[in-house]
Amino acid sequence: MSLKERIQEDMKSAMRSGEKEKLANIRLILSAVKQREVDERIVLDDTQVLAVIEKMVKQRKESIVQFEAGGRADLVAKESAELALLQAYLPEQLGDAELDALIAAAITATGAASIKDMGKVMAQVKAAAAGRADMGAVSARIKARLSA
Repeated sequence: MSLKERIQEDMKSAMRSGEKEKLANIRLILSAVKQREVDERIVLDDTQVLAVIEKMVKQRKESIVQFEAGGRADLVAKESAELALLQAYLPEQLGDAELDALIAAAITATGAASIKDMGKVMAQVKAAAAGRADMGAVSARIKARLSA
């Protein structure tokens, strides 16, 4: 079963059980996926659906920071609930040791020696860790490794 089909099945079960909040959030996900499919005139595969979900996760995290700064606990709770639902569709996140091993392998494979080679390393790590790591944190780790 593809990720998109799994999301659609979850939507049906949320409808049957009367979970209005969950249903609304799942519809948001499917809407974002459908929008991208219509815009690009393609059918998204699992990797592309994951990219859509990752973008939505990033948006929710940014919103939570903004709402916390504004003292809006009600909106923080709403965004946090959406974030939890979105993260349920992402694959299990890589641990620190696994991530360091991926970065080390990419540095060795690309022959990176300085910060100038960061793009090559980042491209390789991004392909290997798609959906399983926060790329902002990965970028910072690679930069620290190449700067040392």
